[in-house]
Amino acid sequence: MEIKDLMNKIGYSFKRPELLKLALTHSSYANEKHLKSGYNERIEFLGDAVLELVTSEFLYTNYPKMPEGEMTKTRASIVCEPTLALCAAELSLGDYLYLGHGEEMSGGRRRASIVSDAMEALIGAIFLDGGMEEAKRFIYRFVLTDLENKKLFTDSKTILQEIVQSNHNNKELSYVIISEDGPDHNKTYTVAALINGVEEGRGCGRTKKAAEQAAAYKAILKLQKRG
Repeated sequence: MEIKDLMNKIGYSFKRPELLKLALTHSSYANEKHLKSGYNERIEFLGDAVLELVTSEFLYTNYPKMPEGEMTKTRASIVCEPTLALCAAELSLGDYLYLGHGEEMSGGRRRASIVSDAMEALIGAIFLDGGMEEAKRFIYRFVLTDLENKKLFTDSKTILQEIVQSNHNNKELSYVIISEDGPDHNKTYTVAALINGVEEGRGCGRTKKAAEQAAAYKAILKLQKRG
């Protein structure tokens, strides 16, 4: 896809488009193409700091009664890899990435670690190109929305356990690995959440824990619909 389409989608036009391209460039592509311009890890570092600051200010301003410990926990749930991957998926950010052939073939465009890093890199690029206000506008629009759902996503295993214990007497919650794909250093796990042996949700992740969280989240949504 053309990166100008991404600019239209996010509602921000880069004065220096090379910053956007840098944010979308994975190390596998830069190494494969021997790019001197580099890849997105340094700008991701910057974006991570901007995201933490804006999120901290947002929580401090909008939740005046929230204690410091709860703010820390909430901020962590917002800026963590699974949540940022969820935000990136809403933008189809993976479709715009520059990936090396190996990453492309192994499903890198949908890998949570890659797209969440790209989301932070995109924030860093907007900050460098347009300043803090533009970065803040992007974060408010694409990250700091639907916080209850995002908190549910990151706390899903705990919440599902509580649901099972309170509403399903004598029922057992367990997780089963359905598949493992990719090399040892970069695996993608698919896990099913089972209640008394019946699958209620399935999810994928870079680690077993992340896949379990995703499966638990899907199970919660299913149970909520069922009532």
